[in-house]
Amino acid sequence: MDAPLSTPCNIKICEVTCDSFRIMWDMAPEDSTRATHFFIDLSRKENRDPNRFKHRDVPTKLVAKAVPLPMAVRGHWFLSPSTDYCVAVQTAVKQPDGDYLVSEWSQIVEFCTGDYAMEHLQQLLDKAKGSAGRLLKFSVFYRNQHPDYFDYVRRECGGLMRPALKDTSGSHGSPINGKLHGVFFSCNTEFDTGLPPRDSPYGPLRFQIPAGYLLNPNICLYFADFYCMYTAYHYVVLVLAPIGTEGDAFCCSRLPMLDLTSNPFLTFTAPKRQGEEPLYCHASDVILEVLFTEPIPLDQGAVEQISGHHQLMSLTTANAKKDPSCKVCNISVGR
Repeated sequence: MDAPLSTPCNIKICEVTCDSFRIMWDMAPEDSTRATHFFIDLSRKENRDPNRFKHRDVPTKLVAKAVPLPMAVRGHWFLSPSTDYCVAVQTAVKQPDGDYLVSEWSQIVEFCTGDYAMEHLQQLLDKAKGSAGRLLKFSVFYRNQHPDYFDYVRRECGGLMRPALKDTSGSHGSPINGKLHGVFFSCNTEFDTGLPPRDSPYGPLRFQIPAGYLLNPNICLYFADFYCMYTAYHYVVLVLAPIGTEGDAFCCSRLPMLDLTSNPFLTFTAPKRQGEEPLYCHASDVILEVLFTEPIPLDQGAVEQISGHHQLMSLTTANAKKDPSCKVCNISVGR
């Protein structure tokens, strides 16, 4: 009878990306030469079952032939970005009859996958460009909220709309989710009027600010996300960060920068002649969500009641999850 295999120990995870990682562990020297296969049991942390590893003969999610450690584990079909995972390993020796002699499960180790890298965001950006449509003129950025929000800004924040932490809506791998602070604005206009839409899911009061306050040559423009919520229309998330600010420093190494004067989503064109006004344009076929990384004084704009409805909660994107099956806005890495 073959001697039992030692239990893998000192599990280490390294070289973690949004859809891959390397794993290594210690085992007895004699087992290193005997082992023919490794079993990897991987699960999301929130689905962790304390009894899931108690049966040695339960098939695992990943079965691999023994290779020199650290072993690479990759695949967007089972790994998602920015997600906590639990992992445990077994070593095994395949017997002549096809059965396996297996070790005990190792201890469970937890780790978190990474955000989209620049190359992944570039793929997402390339997809978004195909959906942007033509450019339409606009003149104001706007932000809808309930009266309590604006009362709070005036009473507690000295009239400044302060940046808030970006939620987890959109692509799970976007580097700004849960990490970058900002104030969200819209700029899309209605086709027939060229004005902001009358309705909003976010509140009956609308703060409007001249486009030039947020979009000018002193601002850096970054692409952050492209997603949909099981609908035909798509959202593009852009970041506007004043040059040299903390938000700019965060974005410049993580997000693709766009040319303010030439891109498919949001543009600024300086006046060509004295007396002319700058020209501001937005993409017509996607909904733009524009995150400005600095505080905005209310006295730089105006707060007014919208003329339409504000009870369109089905259209809100707060913590909205991306449709993982959409072929338009998904790329071949974790969702």
